[in-house]
Amino acid sequence: MAFDGSWKIDRNENYEKFMEAMGIGMMKRKLGAHDNLKITIKQNGDKFNVKEASNFRNIEIEFTLGVNFDYSLADGTELSGVWTLEGNKLVATFTRKDNGKVLKATREILGDELVQTYVYEGVESKRYFKR
Repeated sequence: MAFDGSWKIDRNENYEKFMEAMGIGMMKRKLGAHDNLKITIKQNGDKFNVKEASNFRNIEIEFTLGVNFDYSLADGTELSGVWTLEGNKLVATFTRKDNGKVLKATREILGDELVQTYVYEGVESKRYFKR
């Protein structure tokens, strides 16, 4: 599938504002903006294996499209949600366990980039990755 491969962060748009809306402190926001994130995605039908490697943590996530699962952000925020496929986009809706607020995320391939978009409390951010 188009998402398969290793992707390295290239640039961010509005990422610090997004992290601020999420309630992440200034020091973690500054570090998070320079996390040097690499994502490796492998898809097998409706099952995904995603490895995230950054300056702060390395994790492996497995999920099935349409099936709810739990996930923790790098700052420790606990979420529960689901990824679906809408056309050529991976679309996620996660609910924070601490306050019940919703985080929306999408992943899509635009040209030679993987674009990850986050929306939380009306604040949108994009992270651009290159193979």
